Amino acid sequence: MSRIPYILIENFDEDQKTFFKNLTQGKRAGGSGVDRFLTPEKGVKGPFNAWLYRPKLGDTGQRLGEMLRYEGVLPPQSRELAILVVAAEWEAEYEWWAHEKIGKAVGLEEGIIASIKEGKKPLFKDSDQAVVYDFTRELIKTRDVSDSMYHRAIEALGEAVVVELVILIGYYTLISMTMNVFRVPLPEGDETPIGIVDGKDG
Repeated sequence: MSRIPYILIENFDEDQKTFFKNLTQGKRAGGSGVDRFLTPEKGVKGPFNAWLYRPKLGDTGQRLGEMLRYEGVLPPQSRELAILVVAAEWEAEYEWWAHEKIGKAVGLEEGIIASIKEGKKPLFKDSDQAVVYDFTRELIKTRDVSDSMYHRAIEALGEAVVVELVILIGYYTLISMTMNVFRVPLPEGDETPIGIVDGKDG
């Protein structure tokens, strides 16, 4: 159950209306209607309900996420790989639920997804994906990367991609913290994908 009350669409102030318009009419909307962003009670799904409490900050955050997903230089499979590593580390169940599906849709191998979910290092056919995985894990675990990991990533991916990867990891860490702190629930009827609920009070 969410710790923070839903702000219903009918009660939005002007800044919240602007945030919601940008969220639902931007690239992440994909031409779909607003209903897929809403709970049955007409609150906003995912981390965005909490961000509505600070709508100008929230809108800035969602626009960063939109750029990372739709204007990024990371290949989609590598992007989703890194997101799933972050989600698994934080046991952010909603984030895992959403991006497991997205990962499969963009062609990330199901065996890789299953290994991350089980806490095991995947076997990679793509050497760049192996670098993305190792870089993401090392940064999360040690709060830094070694010189050898840094140079390996630069050599394999290039500076622009490594910079984007660091920003991506930071952004989805923010998303995961938002999910966990405010106990963002999965859509009704979906099961907990990585067991976060059992490890939390409330």
